[in-house]
Amino acid sequence: MEISSRPITNFHIGRDETRFGPLEFVGGLEMTSTASDFGALSAIRFLKPGADFIGVADTGLWYFGTLMRDASGKPTGIDNFRMEPMHDRSGKVSDRKWEVDAEGLTVRDGKAIVGFERDHRIAEFRIEPDAMKPALREFDFLIPKAELRSNRGFETVTRSNAGSRLKGGLVIVSEKSLDKQGNIFAAIVEGPGKGVFTVKRNGEFDITDGAFLPNGDLLLLERSFSMATGVKMRLRQIEAESIAKGKVADGPILFTADMSYQIDNMEGLDVWTRDDGALMVSIVSDDNHSILQRNLYLEFVLHLD
Repeated sequence: MEISSRPITNFHIGRDETRFGPLEFVGGLEMTSTASDFGALSAIRFLKPGADFIGVADTGLWYFGTLMRDASGKPTGIDNFRMEPMHDRSGKVSDRKWEVDAEGLTVRDGKAIVGFERDHRIAEFRIEPDAMKPALREFDFLIPKAELRSNRGFETVTRSNAGSRLKGGLVIVSEKSLDKQGNIFAAIVEGPGKGVFTVKRNGEFDITDGAFLPNGDLLLLERSFSMATGVKMRLRQIEAESIAKGKVADGPILFTADMSYQIDNMEGLDVWTRDDGALMVSIVSDDNHSILQRNLYLEFVLHLD
């Protein structure tokens, strides 16, 4: 697919500052295409840091491409972008959204693990661009299925760091499946810390993605929407020691953006390290195939010191 990209140079609309708390804005893109399948981007992970990527769309499609940059390293466009259909639980290509509503993604060792909502499951696929096949296996996601809401299932699928207390274990977090205390269901699916935990719900924000930071904390992307205030985006740093079986995980809010910033329905996040050692955060939006929404790519340096 040919993707047209308009660079975003100012994150705060009409202002020139680049620093927003611990975040330093690098650049962004507003992406469009004449291809009818383009859009609904729910998750993104880099296969080559800051360049080659894989993602899932909640319309049941994989997507692949390469992020292009200028001499200063700012994103300028998307090259070699393509999409291909996902397989459902039966191993067949499906055009029924409820069967292939892919929302969360993590990658490691040539494999992609995807979280699906509606037909709730966590499935592992071998990464074979342009020739993706049915899932290799499914994981026991531990959370009682009756506790998962139809359109509020697994939005975050991520692996902890190999050297952390969780020893590389797979961690999943739902969007807004709440326990009796109003906290969000999550689980450590494998590894020494295996078990169900919850994430404290803070305000009216729902969780849309997450990735682990080098220090073992979990960076969560959150979103809220109301007719009165429009859409908002938030990043929250969940403290490593609170991510444990039976605990309620929580941590500080790093940054909140409203419609005065270049945001939309921000759904996908990845954390990666730049060649110069900078810790990077990339975020994409889901336009829901609506003319009122946009497909955005935003990139920041995250300063944790």
